[in-house]
Amino acid sequence: MKETLGITSAPDGINTAVWNVVGHTYKPKLHSDNAFIWHADIPAETFVPPHIHPTQDEWIYMLEGNLEVEFGHDQGPPSVHKAGPGDTVRMPMGVAHGIFNRSGATAKCVFGVAPARKLYDLFVALDGVTDPEELVRLSAQHEVDFLPPPPEA
Repeated sequence: MKETLGITSAPDGINTAVWNVVGHTYKPKLHSDNAFIWHADIPAETFVPPHIHPTQDEWIYMLEGNLEVEFGHDQGPPSVHKAGPGDTVRMPMGVAHGIFNRSGATAKCVFGVAPARKLYDLFVALDGVTDPEELVRLSAQHEVDFLPPPPEA
């Protein structure tokens, strides 16, 4: 898919698309074979469970609020990194990461992946899905692998 020229206005997603994915509001801003970028509103006390993108690099540019990103869930206790306005979080392909809003306030940010692969189609499929098993199943079909929950202590 070739990128088209033009402007995606601030309040809109491409073709007015808006998705509810794991309680977050995602608005796609750019989509081509080479990259996919979306705006996200991440409410307080929500998260994206630890997962791996085996075929994409991912990043987050923080606009408002704060997030914690945990790396290395697949290798033992994760390392926690805090990001605030103006920070860029880099998540290379193949590296496990989970994204958590533990700040008590909504975070606003811009996510991106390169190449786009199947992530746009995954968000279309996940819009409004609340069943964790279905989320994991659909994600695996779209090249995102969620890690199993940690064992109970």
